[in-house]
Amino acid sequence: MPQSLSNMITHLVFSTKGREPWFVDPAKMNSVHAYLGGVSARLECPTIAVGGVADHVHLLARMSRTICLSDWVKELKRASTVWMHEEWSDFATFHWQAGYGAFSVSQSNTDAVVEYVQTQAEHHQKITFKDEFRAMLRKHCIEWDERYVWD
Repeated sequence: MPQSLSNMITHLVFSTKGREPWFVDPAKMNSVHAYLGGVSARLECPTIAVGGVADHVHLLARMSRTICLSDWVKELKRASTVWMHEEWSDFATFHWQAGYGAFSVSQSNTDAVVEYVQTQAEHHQKITFKDEFRAMLRKHCIEWDERYVWD
């Protein structure tokens, strides 16, 4: 086949280091979400939705055929951290957690995940980030060790 075609949709979740609530200012949170979307687009992984709350983010994106998942996440975190350090003096000590969760999403389930990502504020009035993340791991049949998930 002379052409490479794909439609791999990924739901990416990662938190701030120690799940510290850095994004309590809605304007800053929205700026970070927009910046992450821009970095992802530059990496040829267009975002479908970006959302989150004060201590973590969710990105739903179509993966590029030319970048691997770990490189995409590494660059999202690196570029956004540098940008926040330069943009806001009160973010001088900001860091993302080392790890992440990445989950495949079928095309037929994309709309439901978009709604989930966009309604994070309402969702987290009922459930903590840790419980949300554990539920996502269970749903996607991913085994984990609590000692190594949270940093």
